[in-house]
Amino acid sequence: MTRKKIIPLALASLMLCGAASAQDQVVRIGLSGPLSGANAFAGKDNENGVRLAIEELNAKKGAAVGGKTLRFELMSEDDQGDPKAGVIVAQKFADAGVRFVLGPYNSGVAIPASRVYNDAGIVMSTVGTNPKITESGYGAVFRIVASDTQVGSSVANYAAKQLKLKNVGVIDDRTAFGQGIATEFKRQAKAAGMTIAAHEFTTDKATDFAAILTALKSKKVDAIFFGGYAPQAAPMARQMRQLGLNARLLGGDTLCSPEMGKLGGDAVGSNVLCAQAGAMLEKQAAGPAFQARYKARFKQNPDVYAAPFYDQTMFIAQAIRSASSLDPSVVATAMHNMSHKGVVGNYAYDAKGNLKTSTVTIYTFKDGVPVPLASY
Repeated sequence: MTRKKIIPLALASLMLCGAASAQDQVVRIGLSGPLSGANAFAGKDNENGVRLAIEELNAKKGAAVGGKTLRFELMSEDDQGDPKAGVIVAQKFADAGVRFVLGPYNSGVAIPASRVYNDAGIVMSTVGTNPKITESGYGAVFRIVASDTQVGSSVANYAAKQLKLKNVGVIDDRTAFGQGIATEFKRQAKAAGMTIAAHEFTTDKATDFAAILTALKSKKVDAIFFGGYAPQAAPMARQMRQLGLNARLLGGDTLCSPEMGKLGGDAVGSNVLCAQAGAMLEKQAAGPAFQARYKARFKQNPDVYAAPFYDQTMFIAQAIRSASSLDPSVVATAMHNMSHKGVVGNYAYDAKGNLKTSTVTIYTFKDGVPVPLASY
């Protein structure tokens, strides 16, 4: 074949490729989370869940709107787990034309950012558990896991009924998440007949808890409920052992992570119990296959929220197809009126954007890894 013939063929091939790509409609999915700092492990896990969903959606090429095949793109931004940074990220997404956002991870970030997303007409799907997130009347804000009310009460009921605990201390880190879940735990613990010996406070940057723990030890507590995150809970468990404080350490979903075992070492075992929204992943029909795909793609096991982030991304794509629209308000309405069978459970939302039903699973630790005890 002569050079003159090769060039027209190459040009024709390029033109065909261009025509094919011109038929694609790009849909940007934003991810807002702590991609740096102490909770970066959680932010990256969330991001991986969304990334895996997007890659699978693009591979199938099954979604189309207005005759154009949808091509999903991930735009990740580090909100540092900081409310001010989260608002800046939200505005950046709005300016970039992002229509759907997964995150924020932290309740304290989700609460102020939700207003920006609402004003910009963006669908926001968060794992922030503070009840305030869905109390603003924003029609396109979804909480993709159980709230503090459900998680806090599950821990309290398990502690009272199964562990027979009587005298409990509470510590919270003064974040919106920590305060919210500690408040719900206290409310339900009292209703279940437990005594709250004291309620102490720390921060989400603290590493020394000796004074607080010593005060609680003097009150002979059976357990300590910590409203906070794994980077503080793990050293807290170590210091409890060092002080001879033989009490259980209880917490919410943010403690249900291998990061607890990694940071806490042998101080984290059956003495630590936490509650995580969702059913036991490995016991769900599609759970093991998801775990295998995740590990093959990212060379590690999924952490706490990879599966819910994956599921919600898939739900958004399903709602887009169902509504045959990329208008976030239309898609949000569709999501309120339909359901999605995900890897870790069924997703169906009430008018406020809360899950209509949500399983909560109690975990403890063995060999540094969370292992399920019971689901409610």
